[in-house]
Amino acid sequence: MSPEHSPVPSSAAPGAAVAPDAPEVALSADEQRLRELGYTQELARSLSSFSNFAVSFSIVSILSGCLTLYGFGMATGGPALITWGWPLVGLMTLCVGLAMAEICSAFPTAGGLYYWAAKLAPSHGPAWSWFTGWFNFLGQVAVTAGVDYGAASFTNALLELQFGFAATPQHTVEIFAVILILHGLLNSFGVRLVALFNNVSVWWHLVGVVVIVGALAIVPAHHASPSFVLGHFVNETGFHSPFYVSLLGLLLAQYTLTGYDASAHMTEETQDAARSGPRGIVNSILVSLVAGWILLLGLTFAIQNYDGELSSATGVPPAQIFLDAVGATGAKLLLLIVIGAQFFCGMASVTANSRMIYAFSRDGALPGSRIWHRIDARTQTPTNAIWLATGGAFLLGLPALWNTTAYAAVTSVSVIGLYLAYVIPVYLRLRQGDEFQRGPWNLGRWSRPVGIVAVGWTALITVLFMLPTVSPITAKSFNYTSVAVAVVLGFAGLWWLVSARRWFTGPRINNEDSIVPVGEDL
Repeated sequence: MSPEHSPVPSSAAPGAAVAPDAPEVALSADEQRLRELGYTQELARSLSSFSNFAVSFSIVSILSGCLTLYGFGMATGGPALITWGWPLVGLMTLCVGLAMAEICSAFPTAGGLYYWAAKLAPSHGPAWSWFTGWFNFLGQVAVTAGVDYGAASFTNALLELQFGFAATPQHTVEIFAVILILHGLLNSFGVRLVALFNNVSVWWHLVGVVVIVGALAIVPAHHASPSFVLGHFVNETGFHSPFYVSLLGLLLAQYTLTGYDASAHMTEETQDAARSGPRGIVNSILVSLVAGWILLLGLTFAIQNYDGELSSATGVPPAQIFLDAVGATGAKLLLLIVIGAQFFCGMASVTANSRMIYAFSRDGALPGSRIWHRIDARTQTPTNAIWLATGGAFLLGLPALWNTTAYAAVTSVSVIGLYLAYVIPVYLRLRQGDEFQRGPWNLGRWSRPVGIVAVGWTALITVLFMLPTVSPITAKSFNYTSVAVAVVLGFAGLWWLVSARRWFTGPRINNEDSIVPVGEDL
């Protein structure tokens, strides 16, 4: 039993003797449910339902994913794929999110996905849990790298416009390192500061989209035609198959619509977690789906004098669209809005990543787990896990110094790692059928069809985003996604075979209470 739950009456003076029959301090429903799942409350449970949603919405960050991969989208399908690929991917993503939300309601723990896998597997639970956790770890580190490298790219573009600080790979990596350090420091100050940033982030994103789309709609003298925005197809990949190129173009939307598992990882810090966590997952997808489509349409309609290629002197195509549409001063102001949103996104990503690392280390599944599991006594945050998250993201982003397609690869790694971790528990839940004990938030009779769609879609994108994105394939254009996934999977697999299968039994229980079925009343 943790110190804050020791049986000391609230009226007792410090150091006073306590009678053997002193009543135990009453636990909240959230704390009681966490004990039933095998854990005592260690993290500060101070997040509201809105704050839980805000974490996921901030990580999805339409002003990050939509804009940082916009140039990639224009080369792999162009306006037609950007416009129609978004709602298609959004619908499939919603199925994945709904299936995850139902499981989150049943198991509201910081371990999230890998904990779910352990509890849902009828056999070989530790193995399912082990590999789910490692895929989640890989995906979250890659998301942090992708978000903060994107923020560095836009920051470098602004610095070049304002001060002539050249937008080179070296400068971008330097800015990338600074942003990661800032996110590490801010996350170390405690969850209340993180919650404040995330709450501000929601309104920053929504108001930012309105301001950007409004400026791009009102200021330019003319706009692209509806036929261009809705139907113009572009192929700058070197491949000759429009179908293949169209599939590649789905990465823009799918990368943006990731990271909503953060609501699950923050449940141990959220009030009414069994309902707030699922709602955070689903609402973050729904709001992002609508606002993101509006943003993409507004940006594409604002393209001026398109001559078959969308390029930019700063290396950031949206910055060029801003310049052409609203002028230099207006472009700088819009870039500030975008950079602010991306900074919030990276902040939330480090938060969620560190909680997953904390939980996975709590169960001994990472090298040096005793280090990463430590909680700062003053802030009640996993400080060491925060710095592992930022350090891992920096290493994953470093190949951008010499690989021209490195950013697309980082985003692909994040999609594949996260969605494999998302769908393994969904697959296991499908296998359980009616034996699955639902939480208070559930899909009812829609569980199975939604789950089948989620599994099928994830299988498709896992293969798709490992494929080459540029032809001919060279050392500079090679998609190293498969290499990154193979390295992590190989390390986790080898460690499992050589050692972990003998001692890793899945999520560890750190209290003495017996675990009750999910469906029982609290």
